[in-house]
Amino acid sequence: MEQSPEAPKQTPTAKEIAATFREKITGPSREYDPGDRLPAARQLAKELGVQLMTVQSAFGQLRDEGLILTQQGRGTFVRDPSVPLGTEPGSSPAFTALAAELSSIHDALRLFGERLDRLEQIVGSKPPPSP
Repeated sequence: MEQSPEAPKQTPTAKEIAATFREKITGPSREYDPGDRLPAARQLAKELGVQLMTVQSAFGQLRDEGLILTQQGRGTFVRDPSVPLGTEPGSSPAFTALAAELSSIHDALRLFGERLDRLEQIVGSKPPPSP
């Protein structure tokens, strides 16, 4: 009796890994809640039989979607959707810089508005006549 050779096991793509974890994070039977730590990328790559870069790419997709965040030296965690994107520790430096810049602009505009209000109180609300 001849045995049929087993089909070679397909290794998952980064897209497939991301889809699996997306379902585990957002699906109806979710396995991960906000703040939960995901498996280490190296460990997951070994378990799945893929390159580390494949898992890192999958996690990058989820990070770009705002589902997870990576804290260097600590791991990868499910992001709390109630916290504004880019303000949590470990968020993308670009988001953090943008949030800080927007906050700074907001403060400057508020201060400018206050000064304008004071100036209008001093000189009145009508602009001076043009020469």
